[in-house]
Amino acid sequence: MRREGSARRPDWQARVEEIGLPHHTSADGATYWDESRAYVLSMDEVDVLEEATQELHRLCVQAAGHVIQKGRWDELAIPRAAVPLIEASWAAAEPTLYGRFDLAYDGRGAPRLLEYNADTPTSLVEAAVAQWYWLQDVAPGADQFNSIHERLVAAWRALMLGPGEGAPRGAPPLVHFAATADPEDQATVAYLRDTAEQAGLATHPLLMEEIGWDDRRARFVDLDERPIDAAFKLYPWEWMAREGFAEQLAAAARRTRWIEPAWKMVLSNKGILAILWELFPDHPNLLPAYFDAALLEAYARKPLLSREGANVSLVLFGETVAESRGDYGDEGWVYQALAPLPTFDGASAVIGSWVVGGQAAGIGIRESDGPITGNTSRFVPHRIG
Repeated sequence: MRREGSARRPDWQARVEEIGLPHHTSADGATYWDESRAYVLSMDEVDVLEEATQELHRLCVQAAGHVIQKGRWDELAIPRAAVPLIEASWAAAEPTLYGRFDLAYDGRGAPRLLEYNADTPTSLVEAAVAQWYWLQDVAPGADQFNSIHERLVAAWRALMLGPGEGAPRGAPPLVHFAATADPEDQATVAYLRDTAEQAGLATHPLLMEEIGWDDRRARFVDLDERPIDAAFKLYPWEWMAREGFAEQLAAAARRTRWIEPAWKMVLSNKGILAILWELFPDHPNLLPAYFDAALLEAYARKPLLSREGANVSLVLFGETVAESRGDYGDEGWVYQALAPLPTFDGASAVIGSWVVGGQAAGIGIRESDGPITGNTSRFVPHRIG
């Protein structure tokens, strides 16, 4: 695994905007999509990442089942009102569409899990589309660990049409796509709508606040009073479970299918890191993690529910050596052994490895100038070479 310089395409801004990535540059002018460099991985390294991703998916599904069966809700600060929804979702074996494992990997040792973005993972357009078109423009004869798009289309078919089924008879199933008005979230949802439509589904966009409730029918509805039978929501389950319509979520559990399913609430919680280590101690793809900081001398302190690297502290022998700000932490903490990240010219790299429809699907790489990967960390494309 190495990092090399790469000439930017003269019209790179227009190119990435054209394929659905408007947030290539931050409001203060900092580059987010950075094609002035690229990571190069060998095929052997790709095989290692693919195998590790598949293994971590297997471990996480087992860990979710353990939490649900043992009722370990308090350790994860999961509200009791959400428990019936999670249990029903798990009992129904509701399938998952996608997730992203963040891994520490330098091409030598085993990839180590830093966290699992299991519910609302971002950087999807960058990984699935933007870096693929970049590769076609700058190195058309090269390859990339990236079958994310194809697997998403196939996963939508399996989710909504069933295995082995072709085009639906009559009107195709309708999937509502809901998110906040955030530009990045809107770009992600627009892309996922496109993959669903390529799978033969009908789609309809709306904002989260536009989802309504019909008391008479006991159904969630859209602005046109159409019932919402299936909804992809780029909105965290832990927020939904604590809002005013949380009671309706349980009431409509058999009528509205949410993607991601409610049982993913267990895996999107960073407390799962401690439970994974408890269940699979010394596993080569895991780092020691506990709910008690006293069990580690060097660790990353992470809130159970934080996102984009918020409120993370890196502690070495009692001294905080790096930290990030945010609004999380009241829900509790997990403590994970520090993992050295590969650094290139002072930049730390984290690999985001995607699982789609239960299968390893490809990677995206984020890099930052410090040891904590956050919302503004750069996305850098990769190739196999």
